[in-house]
Parts: sequence; C-alpha cells; structure tokens
Amino acid sequence: MAFGVNTISILGNLTRDPELRFTPNGTPVASFGIAVNRRVQDRKTGEWVNDVDFFNVIAWFKLAENCAESLSKGDRVLVTGRLSQRSWEDKDGQKKSVVEIIASVVAPSLEFASCKIERNPRISPDELQKSAEFDEELEISDEDIPF
Repeated sequence: MAFGVNTISILGNLTRDPELRFTPNGTPVASFGIAVNRRVQDRKTGEWVNDVDFFNVIAWFKLAENCAESLSKGDRVLVTGRLSQRSWEDKDGQKKSVVEIIASVVAPSLEFASCKIERNPRISPDELQKSAEFDEELEISDEDIPF
C-alpha cells in the first residue's frame, strides 16, 4: 500500500489570539485562525484585486502552550503542518465537516518584525521518547476536542 503526502505551509496573519484549552486528560491544545492574502486578476475587468483565504489552525502539547504565550492577533506567522478533516453531527442532526491545519511548526515571520528568541528547557531523551510513543498512540475523539 502506498502512503500519500499531506503537508502544508502557509504564511499569514493571525485573525484572533490563540485560545489555549485542555482536554479532559490535561493535554494542552490551542486554536487560532490565519488569514492569507493574495493578489488575483479579475476575469471580467482584468484588474488585480486582493483576495483572502482563512484557515483554522490547531496546535497540541508544548507547541500549543508556546503559541498561546507568544502570539497575538495580527502577528505574521509561518505554519507548517498537515490538513485534517473532522466530521460530526450537530444537536439538530445536521452533518458538519471542517478542514483544519494541525500544526507541527509555528514560527514568527521576521519580514516586518523582530523577536527575541527565548529557549525553553530541553527535555531529556527519555522524555522525548515517551512523548513520541504517546503521540503515536494518541487517539483523539470529538469529545476530547474542546471547541
């Protein structure tokens, strides 16, 4: 069986402050939105116009905590991750679906700003291994997602 590639990188501005929440078992998760501006040519008039795409981003674990602590609405960031689609049924029985970016890297853009990098303490190789094993075994249901 062949596996596909699911990687996305976007550069845009936060549309809202990251919201940090915790699953019932205490796992940190942050959600925020990003607007990506682009220029497109109007087919009828031939004029160049601005267009915008909006994306929802989810970050887990320490990345979630760092995003909530470091980022705010309007910040220009680069996000790399994977696309994920979730489906559920709302209280009225309507089927809903959303595509989100599950972030693996979130970095400030230094194109129009500067920042001071403050390193967090390194984790030991044993803790890193436990985290990797936990991540592989992590099964998250809709009930675990706090939004």
